[in-house]
Amino acid sequence: VQLQASGGGLVHTGDSLTVSCSASGRTLGSETMGWFRQAPGKEREFVAAVSWSGNNKAYGNSDKGRFTISRDNAKNTVYLQMNNLKPEDTAVYYCAASKEFFYSDRQARVMDYWGQGTQVTVSS
Repeated sequence: VQLQASGGGLVHTGDSLTVSCSASGRTLGSETMGWFRQAPGKEREFVAAVSWSGNNKAYGNSDKGRFTISRDNAKNTVYLQMNNLKPEDTAVYYCAASKEFFYSDRQARVMDYWGQGTQVTVSS
């Protein structure tokens, strides 16, 4: 399975942006899909995840109600809508997939698949 992230870019404080991650190679089964991010000099941080059914979602501490994750299984794609972006949201955003539902930073070490990352830069 290959994960391809897209949609990053340069935005201003308060703007909105949606990043996407599409899986190819085979149709994902019951994997949870989600996002981590990593800023320069910092550890990889959990952002959000959604179960295959869409019934279970988890968000990291940094989201504070500004981010919404969703998925379209017919398209093998997960989306992360980010609103009211702040400079501290600047990071490389990595999509990931796992057979286990994930919801924390430490679970980054057990992801089954990773995308290549997409840069999100928020200017002040």
